[in-house]
Amino acid sequence: MGLRFVIPMAAQPVKALPEGKAWLYEPKLDGYRGLLLKEGRQIRILSRNEKDLTPMYPGIAAAGLRLSVQQAVIDGEIVALAEDGRPSFQALQHRSSHPRHLIVFYAFDLLHLDGRDLMGAPLLERRAQLPKVIGHDVTIRLSRDLPGSTGEIVRALRAAGIEGVVAKRKDSTYQPGERSDAWVKLKLERQQEFVIGGYRPEGAGGLDALLVGYYDEVTLQFAGKVRAGFTPHIRRDMAGRLKPLAIGECPFANLPDASSGRWGGGITADQMQAMRWTRPELVAQVRFTEWTADSRLRHAAFLGLRVDKAAREVRRES
Repeated sequence: MGLRFVIPMAAQPVKALPEGKAWLYEPKLDGYRGLLLKEGRQIRILSRNEKDLTPMYPGIAAAGLRLSVQQAVIDGEIVALAEDGRPSFQALQHRSSHPRHLIVFYAFDLLHLDGRDLMGAPLLERRAQLPKVIGHDVTIRLSRDLPGSTGEIVRALRAAGIEGVVAKRKDSTYQPGERSDAWVKLKLERQQEFVIGGYRPEGAGGLDALLVGYYDEVTLQFAGKVRAGFTPHIRRDMAGRLKPLAIGECPFANLPDASSGRWGGGITADQMQAMRWTRPELVAQVRFTEWTADSRLRHAAFLGLRVDKAAREVRRES
């Protein structure tokens, strides 16, 4: 294919949404970021780290072939929707266990169309052409603008169980690979990606908890144990994925801890002996209630593995 991969533009995390007519608001959907590239009768779906996701999502690929345009690069989010329309990251991870969920691609930007590079055009101009490109397909859908004040938007999305809100300047150009303040995101629940650096075993070959952390530019910092969010099937699956990654030394630079801490989130030198360490390659999406005073996750729950994020890119989010 002649169309080339573009590193997706990212949004800056904020604690409050910007107000005003210069901004456009969209729901932040809980899925995999992806680029859909169409050229004639060829389709590719690429993750934000250029992994080919096309074989994983044949329905989206087939819908891409139905698009009426000859060439297009569309930026969007791959999402699993339950019957009530709510996105589920776990269902996206384990599609065979959730057969009633619909896998869709929510398109929110158009980077290339029939020989024209649109990245230098204003966002509103790019988005204005998306409905004509997508049509009325149920698998590739338009991520629609959210009306109302920022307060009304936040209340509505929180009530609907949506992960967050993205605000974009209407005049913003597309900046590949940049985390620009022209695009900002507000998370409505605490969750982020963490690198898996080991696990606490249970029984013969089982898994009791994941040991996760983040990079502080150079070293991997331990953030806590993740025990919730696992079904028996997911525990077995994760144990099977982690065993080939086994290493002899702890990859976390800030272990052992002097004590287990008030909430039991730490790992002391004695407790280290019971842990199993792994190469820090897998990235987990984790929901939690708060960071403790000693920088550990409280009430952490596993949501799934991310295939669209490289471990070395994972940082602690504010």
